[in-house]
Amino acid sequence: MKPKYSEKISADSSESVRIDRYLWAIRICKTRSIATELCRAGHVKVGVTSVKPAHPARRGEQITINLDGQTRIIEPVKLIVTRVGAPRARECYLDHSPVTESQVKESVPFLREASSGRPTKRDRRMLDRLRKTSR
Repeated sequence: MKPKYSEKISADSSESVRIDRYLWAIRICKTRSIATELCRAGHVKVGVTSVKPAHPARRGEQITINLDGQTRIIEPVKLIVTRVGAPRARECYLDHSPVTESQVKESVPFLREASSGRPTKRDRRMLDRLRKTSR
């Protein structure tokens, strides 16, 4: 008998999931091979120790991932085996990552009054700078 889809998605509460597969399933890594390479290179840590790709991910552990120059700190809440959509994947972990300066800059857009008319040369230059840095 073939297992139901919902049974394939989540692991049993007493079980654990390979950490490379978990990082792929919750969409931290685009492919599972990238997640495996991160583990082998020592960019994935559970607590303070670097882990191998087959290390079991368990609920409540703090996983630190160094990815593209950014440090992500996550805590698994729900263990999943298969890749799911982004909104559902975000429900499976708590993100304790520190806020970076680039995230703060992105959250503060260029503000102008709606009925202030045509932008001045200074306003256009500021808009151009924002557009160049956001690419």
